[in-house]
Amino acid sequence: MDAALQIDGANLAIPDVVAVARAGRAVDERLPAPVQAKVEASRAWVDNLIAEGVHYAYGVNTGFGIFSNRHLEPGEADLLTRNLILSHTCGVSNPLPTDVVRATMLIRANTLAKGYSGVRPEVVETLLKMLNRGVHPVMPSMGSLGASGDLAPLSHLALVLSAPWRARARRRTRSATGAGARGSTGTR
Repeated sequence: MDAALQIDGANLAIPDVVAVARAGRAVDERLPAPVQAKVEASRAWVDNLIAEGVHYAYGVNTGFGIFSNRHLEPGEADLLTRNLILSHTCGVSNPLPTDVVRATMLIRANTLAKGYSGVRPEVVETLLKMLNRGVHPVMPSMGSLGASGDLAPLSHLALVLSAPWRARARRRTRSATGAGARGSTGTR
């Protein structure tokens, strides 16, 4: 059995994705120290921006689209983010196959580990724990938003990280809430 795959935001290769998505290769649940530091620094920048309330960053402390000139108060930023995720969870039809969901989770964790997104390190580590414990969001196979077409599926993934939403635990066919699935497998 291969050693647990370490995510660093830079060295993920297609064979790694296939091994995790299809063969269940384990992933290291802890980010390497330099990667953790980059992710923490990015998050600190976001927290400082919101706390200062002086500078504007599109979608962080402003609205979107025609509301991009509207500055948000610190408490409004969390609500806006939550509502944006909810508005994009518009997928329908049968769930994507488990290997596709696992590949999506791994690639998203690797992307976030680059340290450019402003997420907390716990977000990346939770994705990795979910992979190791077989907790997978139910991501509908139809429906997309945006030019890249990934906003709807990724919103379904984000909801499992942040709220009660449908997830499969340990590859069972029954669904559980995201919180229940995460809790039953030791993830937060």
